[in-house]
Amino acid sequence: MRNKFLGTGEAGYNPWRKLKVILSGLRFAVQYDFSVEYKLVVSAIVMVLAIIFQRWIDVQMLLLATGLVLMAEMFNSAIEALCDFVEPNQNEKIRAVKDIAAAAVAVIMAIWVIVVASDLMDLLSVLMQRWRG
Repeated sequence: MRNKFLGTGEAGYNPWRKLKVILSGLRFAVQYDFSVEYKLVVSAIVMVLAIIFQRWIDVQMLLLATGLVLMAEMFNSAIEALCDFVEPNQNEKIRAVKDIAAAAVAVIMAIWVIVVASDLMDLLSVLMQRWRG
């Protein structure tokens, strides 16, 4: 897609090309960023349990929290890679930018941990009730 502001890119809009770029970015994030990978795996496990026990509010909260934490992780990775590309040497301003990006991840990750832990405790409670009879 052509960037009107920068005058770069290819002319015309092709949704299939856009989808290919999106999937490529997601695949890259999962393959090369362990923090994205493990959050996706943990969330998927908890989500499957929530679906099995038909805990729809838990599914919605988990989808929202996971989406936000994955988005923050991917933005953080992109910002860090761009900073390292622009300035490969130690630089206080670049360090501050990276620290702020990491802090943004920490904020949403705290919320993700609370949601996952809360959902797990709720699901374990339901499982124990069903197991007891």
